[in-house]
Amino acid sequence: MEIIKIKNKHMKIGCQVSIADSIAEAPKRAYDLGCETFQIFSRSPQGGKATDLTSKLKEKFKLNLAKYKISDFVIHTPFYINFASTNNRIRYGSSGVVRDELERGSLLGARYVMTHLGSAKELGLKEALKQTAEMLQKSLDGYTGSTKLLIENSAGAGEIIGDDLSEIAKIIKLTGNKNIAGICLDTQHSFASGYDWNDFDKTLEKIDKEIGLKNIKLLHVNDSVSDLGSHIDRHAHIGQGKIGLENFQKIVAFAQKNNIDMICETEHEGVKEDMKILKKFRK
Repeated sequence: MEIIKIKNKHMKIGCQVSIADSIAEAPKRAYDLGCETFQIFSRSPQGGKATDLTSKLKEKFKLNLAKYKISDFVIHTPFYINFASTNNRIRYGSSGVVRDELERGSLLGARYVMTHLGSAKELGLKEALKQTAEMLQKSLDGYTGSTKLLIENSAGAGEIIGDDLSEIAKIIKLTGNKNIAGICLDTQHSFASGYDWNDFDKTLEKIDKEIGLKNIKLLHVNDSVSDLGSHIDRHAHIGQGKIGLENFQKIVAFAQKNNIDMICETEHEGVKEDMKILKKFRK
């Protein structure tokens, strides 16, 4: 295997952690798992009312961040976001939830909120991209918080928008809002949507051409149960899927060179080991 020289040592590695019982406990859970950064849902990903972020809750959360020496974390929006829905309640509800998550992120001190965009099934791709950009703009109108928005790529099942990174690039351009910092690139989603990490350099060239490597601000680091181009969203532990250890070593080197934090979204039974593997590659 080719030896890749690492240029900096600032990239952090973490995973998704639970907010069960209290969001304030998330930093401790992250620390216990060995996280240097972490990801949470600030509300149930399936739906329902968000927990009120009281002054006491915010203070305890921030005290725990300091106590466990974790300076960065990110928030994932709920799974039901669909900017391209023809249903007004879903479309405007999605826009409102994304805005609310950005405001909640700013209150807690999150670096990013990331979101999927929804499905083009009802409108067709051209109109769906246009409507998604319009609804994203509604989410961001008048927003002055510190937390920035990232758009996550998809595996593409059910005509989900963003399996092709050029779609996301077009939406970002149409929206034209500085509060969209770039993308969260999921390694499994990209592999399932046809970006072949086994041809590493060519894949980076393709990503750079479609959206620009500089726009990758965060990585979801997951191996893939599903085949290349299958459009099936099924994560595997690092080295136990179709992407493989050798390619993850290259992905870690790319992330470290460009100071891009990495979040594992694998099952908790093995996520500590996944992070250990990534940290070993970083060394």
